[in-house]
Amino acid sequence: MTTYTPEKRAARPRPPYLALLATWRGRIGLALVGLVAAAGLLAPLLTGHDPTAQSGQGLLGPGAPGHPLGTDELGRDLLSRLLYGIRTDLGLIGLAVPLGAVLGCLAALAAAAHPAADTVVQRVFDLVLAFPGLILALLVIAVAGPGWLPVVLVIALAEIPVFGRQLRAGILVQRGREYVTAARVGGTSRTRLLVRHILPNAAEPLIVQFAVSLTVAVFLEGAMSFLGVGVRPPEPTLGNVLAQAMPYLAQSPHVAAGPLVVITALVAGLSLLADALNREIRR
Repeated sequence: MTTYTPEKRAARPRPPYLALLATWRGRIGLALVGLVAAAGLLAPLLTGHDPTAQSGQGLLGPGAPGHPLGTDELGRDLLSRLLYGIRTDLGLIGLAVPLGAVLGCLAALAAAAHPAADTVVQRVFDLVLAFPGLILALLVIAVAGPGWLPVVLVIALAEIPVFGRQLRAGILVQRGREYVTAARVGGTSRTRLLVRHILPNAAEPLIVQFAVSLTVAVFLEGAMSFLGVGVRPPEPTLGNVLAQAMPYLAQSPHVAAGPLVVITALVAGLSLLADALNREIRR
């Protein structure tokens, strides 16, 4: 049986994720995200300090012997806490965003299968979207308590309607295309038409949404940890390392500098990747 595809896909010679290397936005974004990710993954090799080990040398400045970035108020090595905080953050958002994406896409496919299911799914999405991210976080924390699992649940719940509505909109657009009509005339079943023809074309914008959602997840995890309702100390995250530095910002600003720089680099890199992907898809 002939596979029907829109003319737009036939005209594009390369996948958008490979085209990232051809743009300055993509190259800079990949470099920033790759650098932060590498620092987190190689944390055991880059520092020999336990990120939770305390000492009597609190608030040492950068360049102190054995502590390149200094220490926090409890004498814990800042470089170690920063690197392991990156690992924790990457693990959380790397689990939560794909989980939300998969559940959102499954909900969109269920909505596409029947009008009644579409109505139910859209009302559930409306209910979730009625709560801002931090309010949703407080509701989940009130039930489950603080920790890494509630953070994953909050981010995933926040992303389910985002991915679900994005895919649903793409499916509705593709259903009106000529290649779908031709496939129906050719006798293609409804399920095969959705899975083999409509879904690959409707799902392309989700690549951009994935990069955007990673950026949002960094902010949401940081905000939850900063407010004390996320991952609890002494386990480090970028958010709680920054929160613990705030009372000492005037006398020891270096304590907050590390997490601020890393969060900025990670968000900037992901934003540049999302922008580069969006420009390539719309090209």
